[in-house]
Amino acid sequence: MSTAVLRSHRVFALTVCALAVAVAAAAQPSPQAPAVPSGPLTLEQVLAIAEARSESVGIAQVGVTRTEGDAVRARAAERPQLSAAASYDRSLANEFQGVFDNIDFGNGSGDGSSSGFENLPFGRANTWRATLSFSQNLYSGGRIGAQKQLASLGRTTAEQSLVGARAQLRYDVTQAYYDVLLSERLVEIARATLDQAGATLQQTQAGFDAGTQPEFEVLRARVSRDSQTPVLIRQRSNQEVALLRLKQLLELPADYDLRLADDLGGVQLPPAAVFATRVAPVEAALGPTQTAVSALRAAPLPERNAVAEAGTALSLREAALKAVQAERMPSVSFTSNYSRIAYPTNVAPVFDRANWSLGVAMNVPILTGGRQKGDEMLARADIDTARLQEKQVQELAALDTRSAWAELIAARAAWEATAGTVQQATRAYEIADVRYRAGVSTQLELSDSRLLLQQAEANRALAARDLQVARARVALLPELPLGTGGTAGAARPATGQGTQPAPQQQQQQQGRGQFANAAAQQGQPQTGTR
Repeated sequence: MSTAVLRSHRVFALTVCALAVAVAAAAQPSPQAPAVPSGPLTLEQVLAIAEARSESVGIAQVGVTRTEGDAVRARAAERPQLSAAASYDRSLANEFQGVFDNIDFGNGSGDGSSSGFENLPFGRANTWRATLSFSQNLYSGGRIGAQKQLASLGRTTAEQSLVGARAQLRYDVTQAYYDVLLSERLVEIARATLDQAGATLQQTQAGFDAGTQPEFEVLRARVSRDSQTPVLIRQRSNQEVALLRLKQLLELPADYDLRLADDLGGVQLPPAAVFATRVAPVEAALGPTQTAVSALRAAPLPERNAVAEAGTALSLREAALKAVQAERMPSVSFTSNYSRIAYPTNVAPVFDRANWSLGVAMNVPILTGGRQKGDEMLARADIDTARLQEKQVQELAALDTRSAWAELIAARAAWEATAGTVQQATRAYEIADVRYRAGVSTQLELSDSRLLLQQAEANRALAARDLQVARARVALLPELPLGTGGTAGAARPATGQGTQPAPQQQQQQQGRGQFANAAAQQGQPQTGTR
């Protein structure tokens, strides 16, 4: 078998292999989002699912990849450049036609047929060119170095943005997670209150049937029981909204049966396991709740990602000034061009001629009409702005950090204070229920004690939610962007005073969940004499 045939078979086999590899790569399934574990989900599992499926984190990751391309492009400027070009020209008419027809070149003929000028390139009908061009920067005046520094700082900025995006997502998911737990707890409280009101109605109806209770007491008990039904419906609606918000962050369908493993009804409330290692040193540095406020100023501030971003922005502006100043410097480059040329009489080329040149080029800016000066003025102004912004961010970061610590102290104090309140309200309701059944107290006293118990339990649940969210914020504080909201993501139930608690309702940010005032919904102001 001839060498040409073997070569053709080899090329064909390589082509088939390359196509097979390309088809196999295309057939590989794209990476899918991780599956949701079965059963109730912990906070750590929820955070892992959200981070793997989040669009905001994905956009930040693409930004990091984009900066890698900028770095490759900046490094390419200092490396050799080689390009190839091929061209074909067909001349239909030119100025050299008939120039040598009537000239005697000394050979006895006037047509120049044997003079050798038929091989000259002038007036050829077909021209083929194949060219290789080579260039290498010898001196750029600092332009390439400045571009490489800008690309490196751009990657740092993208990585810092990715850190901030992940922290913001984790904080938002944590808020949504505990909003769902709070809504579940408020539903339980509303359902228990409805059951208590129903039991009171049955007791009063039995007394009325026996002739020991007037009809007025039966009507009061029925109205109190019926008033709890819309409250329960409202709390269930709030629970559904909170679940939809969390499902949206987890990229889950609206009809997915999402269940959570934690609850806010326990006696103890340790920090979430995913944040415990970061929260414990902060709480230890702040000390007990009674003296924690005085420790706010003395506690050392952590390093913030937002401050690092501001410092990187300043470095970017300084590198941009260097790039602008490098435009004043000359640039030197080496070039080489090698061409093979053919002038066939027919279309098929025979490359029997060659051109090869070497050269060094230098470019020196002499007069720019003020453009260079204007660019430098703008670059210096950007540096001044970035320096002031960095100082501003440092001050805001210190304020934001101490504000987060203060919210943690307040949330911890509220949680500790509600423990005894629930116990006392539970005991008061038990005593009032016994007194009412014995006939020594009125239904109004029983309703008031039930409302106070409901308020205490709702306050306890809200304090637990706020404490866990405050801990999450403190744990994520080094990476969180500035201006991240506080812990108040649900409406705070009013703390009743006397027998007529005033209804309150607090508006919250969209997407954080809205929970109506438990005290106002589950108990109406009552009047009467005792």
